[in-house]
Amino acid sequence: MRDYLLNMSNPLINLLDYDREALCQLLISWGETPYRGKQLFQAIHQQGITDISEITTLSKAFREKLREKTAFQWPSIIKEQRSKDGTCKWILSLADSNCIETVFIPEATRGTLCISSQVGCALNCQFCSTGQQGFNRNLTRAEIISQLWIAKQRLQIHYPGQQRIISNVVFMGMGEPLLNLNPVIASTRMMLDDLGYGLSKYRVTVSTSGIVPAMQRLKDETEVSLAISLHAANDELRNKLVLINRKYPLSSLMQACRNFFPPDSRHVVMFEYVMLHGINDSLAQAKQLSRLLSTLPCKLNLIPFNPFPGASYTCSTPQAIEQFKQLLTQKGIHTTVRKTRGDDIDAACGQLVGNVLQRKGTAPIRIPVDQITNIEST
Repeated sequence: MRDYLLNMSNPLINLLDYDREALCQLLISWGETPYRGKQLFQAIHQQGITDISEITTLSKAFREKLREKTAFQWPSIIKEQRSKDGTCKWILSLADSNCIETVFIPEATRGTLCISSQVGCALNCQFCSTGQQGFNRNLTRAEIISQLWIAKQRLQIHYPGQQRIISNVVFMGMGEPLLNLNPVIASTRMMLDDLGYGLSKYRVTVSTSGIVPAMQRLKDETEVSLAISLHAANDELRNKLVLINRKYPLSSLMQACRNFFPPDSRHVVMFEYVMLHGINDSLAQAKQLSRLLSTLPCKLNLIPFNPFPGASYTCSTPQAIEQFKQLLTQKGIHTTVRKTRGDDIDAACGQLVGNVLQRKGTAPIRIPVDQITNIEST
């Protein structure tokens, strides 16, 4: 197979950075028909072909033109780990030597891939290991979709003969997806495309801590499911746990959630709520949470806190979590408790540190909440 791994200075066009529409437009500018773009997109993403010479549906002359002008550039796997529960984690090295993490979680009826959207995270949520690492940079469209592309290839080795190993994709890895909006939207379109990965709009979920203005653009420009990292039922506590709440408080966040899906939609908003002992797990807070969510079609996922070195929080007791769940269920809120997976390989929720390898001379940065729009995609 021809080596398509490139460094960032290579002038060749990275084919992984183009969705179907963009690829068709590129080929039209070369004097080719849009149909060639569809063939090429399908070969790359649906069939997983990485050698242009293997795309026999394309003419020899056109394949030679592609070899001269384009390439495939994806992150390299520097570590692959498999948990005793079947969870897989990949540490991926980017072209600039930064690293990200991607996790696959197998279940009896589905397989969920948790992907990253940034190197690190700027939001500095106090209970999240990734958030404590600071922010380095946004991922490109190619770096986001490559995580799905790579996982698909690797899992075909681990699960030979199975056609649909990855049924769900969640943007719940490293980073705040809505602070890297353009590449996130573009990559979701590639995931939903029938000539790409053919995933259902109910099975691609973008999670956000509450970047309210970006939620409207996400709603307008792609069809995906929505998850909200909530973690508190009042502004006073959420201002401490999720610092972006100081800029976009619960009143604006909940209104954006109500407006996200049409009234007749099958979609519901998923709320994530990490359970912190003595912080947000009292029955009084459960009642407050039930009132906050009572007017919104939703599901609530309670997440046992996963400790990490230096964390100042501990997990709620199993008894407290169960009582919290029962009260919310009695109030009519569909509530589940997330099963902890992959904790033996640091792949559980909130544990993705990334072992981020910084470029020489650079370090993660902290961005004040009132300046957070400085890294939002426009």
